[in-house]
Amino acid sequence: MTKQIAPALSPEALLGKSKAYISRALAAKNTKDMGEYQLWASLALELLGKWALAEIHPCLVADPQGNALLAAVGINVATDIKTITAKTVFERLGHVSKRFDKKTEEHCTTMSLKRNAELHSGEVPFAAVLPGAWEGRFWHTAAVILDIHGKDIEVWLGIDPAKAPKQLMADYTHAIEEAAKIRVETAADQFAKLTKAERNAAQAHAKGADPLDMRRSFKMFAEKVWAIECPACKSNAFLAGVCYGEEASDDDNDPFEELVDVLYVAEEFYCPACGLRLGSREEIEAVDLDVEHTETEARQREYEPDYGND
Repeated sequence: MTKQIAPALSPEALLGKSKAYISRALAAKNTKDMGEYQLWASLALELLGKWALAEIHPCLVADPQGNALLAAVGINVATDIKTITAKTVFERLGHVSKRFDKKTEEHCTTMSLKRNAELHSGEVPFAAVLPGAWEGRFWHTAAVILDIHGKDIEVWLGIDPAKAPKQLMADYTHAIEEAAKIRVETAADQFAKLTKAERNAAQAHAKGADPLDMRRSFKMFAEKVWAIECPACKSNAFLAGVCYGEEASDDDNDPFEELVDVLYVAEEFYCPACGLRLGSREEIEAVDLDVEHTETEARQREYEPDYGND
């Protein structure tokens, strides 16, 4: 018989509570209460981190003092079950995800310290902080944590794009855009830390990459892959997309061949030099890359047969 894990350590309960708190955060933002927005956001992020660890095993979020470790394996001997501190959560996430780097850990720790000061002292550390100073890194961090178990911000916010109300959809789009911008910034920082020889080698490798061979680097089945400059490291990078239309070319004067402009739209981005990935059209557009691509193809003209003339 499967032993039931206490709600304090349950991945499902932790994720559900995190979802509730991020909803409260966005509600506060929409009423222009920026202090409360940050407060609920910081709580939601810590719970999201605990969810990611508990999904691996509840022991990873159990306080080693007391009865929490017993509860983590389904042996409940008391109701007072404590979890690890926010600082420990963010330290452990760095061992779980390579994308959860030191800068991300520092951002999370700073946010939790401000949250503690807000709740447990007379200070008001969130009062004078504008969203632009923390929001992008926050959404990036949430995306990194969710990706540990293959989830995305859409799941966390609990929205169905086909049914989402206008404001919630706007919040979702903003979150995706801010996370994408920080992802580019992070990739640029990591690339800059390489030696000059390593950077040159990576860029030379990317320059010699063939678009056809790059198809295997994308999750989607791409109808077309084309080259573009990486916004992070300025190397040769690639967009993968699908065809969304064809038009007769204006330069079409050959009686035997017709020129057709085939229009593609990008769905994924990948840079083989710095490793930057963007997994949606919204993310690609957020970092000012053109999602549209046109190629002209020459095709043999097809004529309808003549009928009734023999």
